[in-house]
Amino acid sequence: MSITRDDSTLPAIDRESLALLQLNMIPGIGPRFMSLLLAKFGTAEQVFAAAGRDLLSINGIGPKVSAAITAASDLAQAQQEWERCLELNTGLIFRDSPAYPASLSETSDPPPVLYVRGDLLEQDQLAVAIVGSRRCTHYGRTQAHKIAGSLARAGVTIISGLARGIDSCAHKGALEAGGRTIAVCAPGLSTIYPPEHRTLADEISAQGALITESPLDRKPQRGLFPQRNRIIAGMSLGTVIVEAGRGSGALHTARHAMEQNRDVFAVPGRIDCSASDGCNDLIRDGAILIRNVDDVLEALGPLMNPVLSRSDSVVSVPRELNLNDQEREVLNLIDFAPTPIDTVLAGVEMESSRVLSTLTVLEMRRLVRRLPGSHVERTPG
Repeated sequence: MSITRDDSTLPAIDRESLALLQLNMIPGIGPRFMSLLLAKFGTAEQVFAAAGRDLLSINGIGPKVSAAITAASDLAQAQQEWERCLELNTGLIFRDSPAYPASLSETSDPPPVLYVRGDLLEQDQLAVAIVGSRRCTHYGRTQAHKIAGSLARAGVTIISGLARGIDSCAHKGALEAGGRTIAVCAPGLSTIYPPEHRTLADEISAQGALITESPLDRKPQRGLFPQRNRIIAGMSLGTVIVEAGRGSGALHTARHAMEQNRDVFAVPGRIDCSASDGCNDLIRDGAILIRNVDDVLEALGPLMNPVLSRSDSVVSVPRELNLNDQEREVLNLIDFAPTPIDTVLAGVEMESSRVLSTLTVLEMRRLVRRLPGSHVERTPG
């Protein structure tokens, strides 16, 4: 029997989405078990239709979790959760949705459902994470705010974890620069943690988004914070560690970024300051030392697919965000296939000598290459 309420004012949700939502709400089923269940049974609906012996055949699934799955097969909790999301202006993005972050979908054990308050935009694919210690120094706070603001002004979305210390400074730096920022929360969105960041959370949702994989009423728990760090890294082209001691949770985010084959950047600190030991260790072990926003943009590799930035320019590599208006105008006339230089000259209202000198600058920046026969093409990375 269908459990969907007969109310024409409620947006529709299909039963498989409800089943995913319900599965996500069962205590004891984390990202890894979720992936194993879906890999074995194919769909969330089939998980709830499975016999107990089949559920127990999955390594790590015990009688308690198996019984919880069977008891929740009517999906009633998911229906209530869905209706509360509508009341709280919270969206749900499922993994098969076109709105699901493409970079996150390519990671191991991606969340089957994201709770979102605010908006995720195409330009958020141009994202960099900035994280660090909760117990940070003035130097760390200043650098996080400065780097986040500079990246935001360039058109990069800043992703962090809404935590005290470096995270909050990164969010504030992006907001004050008029840019976008996304907070990946560990608990559910009915509980803002830490509580003193409620106002900051409201500002973020108005100028970006709050997201989480946790059900609405899930409270802060120690294990949720390292778990959410994989989402921070997974939604970002690279992760900047601003200040972190050797025991900082920010190093978990760096590890996830490395495992996901994303760039890891570290801001160097004083060698006699324990707050920077983690960053200095990362640099010693191969992380990219950064001093400013240019170091970040120059080091980031090509995007999986070109992205339309907030300035309506097509961006294929992040360093294109460093271009001035003239350089961007010329670059936008060049295709990834051979483009006649005469076409570029005719497409802009500037002297031919300036266009040609601009092409030289773009070539030096490895954004275009000249071809025989007076042609030029855009490079993919």
